[in-house]
Amino acid sequence: MYYGIGYGFDTMYLVVIGISLLLGVGTQSYIKHTYSKWSKVDASFRGTGADVARRMLDEGGAGAVGITRVAGSLTDYYDPRDNNLHLSEDNYARGSVASVAVACHEAGHAVQTARGYVPIKIRSALVPVVNFASSAWFVILIIGTSLSFMGLVRFALILYAATIVFQLVTLPVEINASRRAVAYLSAQGSSIDQEGAKQVLTAAALTYVAAALASLLQFLYLLARTQRD
Repeated sequence: MYYGIGYGFDTMYLVVIGISLLLGVGTQSYIKHTYSKWSKVDASFRGTGADVARRMLDEGGAGAVGITRVAGSLTDYYDPRDNNLHLSEDNYARGSVASVAVACHEAGHAVQTARGYVPIKIRSALVPVVNFASSAWFVILIIGTSLSFMGLVRFALILYAATIVFQLVTLPVEINASRRAVAYLSAQGSSIDQEGAKQVLTAAALTYVAAALASLLQFLYLLARTQRD
């Protein structure tokens, strides 16, 4: 059954949704499993994830960056607006390999900013556009299909494409932050820190890859339907 000019739950759309769900659930399960495994292993460093991240920041030229706690699990992020790492409770207060790896990954983002890493500059510049595009594209698509107005449909797809570009730009930013974290832990810690960090941060990176793939699949489906209808 089709709706509007043909965007609906046809067989191919169900396939796209199914693949997207599998990618999302699979990668989320993998990161949770990997994080849980390495959260039971103590890092070789003295101190907590926050302590190690503090040292990485100071040595990486980002000494002005602060570190605060944030509620939740794996809710860690670096916010350049307030120049703080926001670490979830476990990663702030515990000294496991997983906690240290995640904390240093976020420190890697702060070091990127401090050193003028180009992809993170591009990503930051895209944020205002993507904030609008991500909230508006689907509404515009629904209106366009309801009115059979192809101009609006195409505009919606352009906005959706902008969100995918943002996701693609995010990938090298995340991968580079992880590489900085692993390099620091390898140089300052032991082989167990390096091995655990690689596993935890690779699992985390896969969630970004899966999200980008899912978005790209849906975009290609919608684009194909636009050309057909």
